Amino acid sequence: MAQRILSGVQPTGNLHLGNYLGAIQNWVEIQQDYDSYFCVVDLHAITVPHDPKVLAENTRAIAALYLACGISLEHSTIFVQSHVTAHSELAWLLNCITPLNWLERMIQFKEKAQKQGENVSVGLLDYPVLMAADILLYDADKVPVGEDQKQHLELARDIVIRINDKFGSEDKPVLKMPEPMIRKSGARVMSLADGTKKMSKSDPSELSRINLLDPPDVLKKKIKKCKTDPVRGLEFGNPERPECNNLLSLYALLSSQTKEAVATECAEMGWGQFKPLFTDTVVSALEPIQTKYNELTADQAYLDQVLRDGQTKAAEVADTTLKRVKDALGFLPAL
Repeated sequence: MAQRILSGVQPTGNLHLGNYLGAIQNWVEIQQDYDSYFCVVDLHAITVPHDPKVLAENTRAIAALYLACGISLEHSTIFVQSHVTAHSELAWLLNCITPLNWLERMIQFKEKAQKQGENVSVGLLDYPVLMAADILLYDADKVPVGEDQKQHLELARDIVIRINDKFGSEDKPVLKMPEPMIRKSGARVMSLADGTKKMSKSDPSELSRINLLDPPDVLKKKIKKCKTDPVRGLEFGNPERPECNNLLSLYALLSSQTKEAVATECAEMGWGQFKPLFTDTVVSALEPIQTKYNELTADQAYLDQVLRDGQTKAAEVADTTLKRVKDALGFLPAL
């Protein structure tokens, strides 16, 4: 029986190249080797201030992008997190087992709380527990994560140890221990405006990222304005040239070339020569995704059926795990 993987993306606006190359492309490549579950994590999206008018629309858009990027229903289950109520219920049960100081030490909480000031919600502090519930509900063997999510997976593993020690036994654990699956190449795509910072949906500048649905004229404008340096001749690995390393890495990934081939090709290039080449490569790489996305969003009935089927399949697995946890914790079963 194939091992199971679980991962997801928040429906907070358009996906960018960092989401695609750092996560979704990896899912596509490995999905046929696993029992794959990919959710749109809309419950996580409201841990920061959000616009309720676009949440549902963005949720459906992310599901469509999963399919457009190559997630196959033959190998994978696509569903919306809030459609499976076991996520919220298990998160509460885990909350009551998780020490507060485990959450207070989370690096991402500290960073985001600093930005939000007095608007910090309990949900922002607590969302790693919900993330643990997401993973543990599906008895995930492996979890594809970026480097920035490793600490959250470690929390999930700590919760497994705590639950199993308190309420399980060696021969009958309550929860399965998940393992991280970290992709080496393309795992960190950096901002177009600052090669030392990760490309992010939360960056206020649209010029900092390449969105998967950006039309060619927008892509051309963004790449033309992206930060570079005055040095002629492009190279990998020079710490004093982070933007150069980032753009060359993106070019290599999107053109399916090795770093060695790209280093040779671009060694004598100036930025004026490289940027049009890079623009053409990005446009060509995103064109099939955009075409498929437009086809999917034009057929809302099909997309809704995909999500209904995903909900049914995901809930069957999740509810089984939830019952196991509730039984271990001593709850009276529903009568």
